[in-house]
Amino acid sequence: MDAREILTKYYQYANAGDWDRWCDLFADDQVMDEQLAGHIEGLETLRSMMKGMGTMYRVFRNEPVHFLVDGTKAAAVSHLSAVSASGEAIEAEVMNYFEIVDGRIAYMANYHDTAPFQVLSQD
Repeated sequence: MDAREILTKYYQYANAGDWDRWCDLFADDQVMDEQLAGHIEGLETLRSMMKGMGTMYRVFRNEPVHFLVDGTKAAAVSHLSAVSASGEAIEAEVMNYFEIVDGRIAYMANYHDTAPFQVLSQD
């Protein structure tokens, strides 16, 4: 898969709640800098973390607005709409940066306003 296909599947799987296939897009030695969860290294750590997504959110939609792809580097602008486990709405604009190596996400970082996610600490 090229970078654009990987990004398309990244959002497709996330929006379907298919976190196993979403994790399959990442390299075994992946590194992620996630604004809420922090620094995450290794695919197994990521898989373990993602098992909680179904209980953290009643609804989770991250709709891509624009992709920028330059070889193995890519960025995506998206809009996230979610509902927390307690029923609180979350709306946020998101920017993700990706580095793709051998058809897998080797590095990812995301950037967004953290204020809308404060409702998660109330759940």
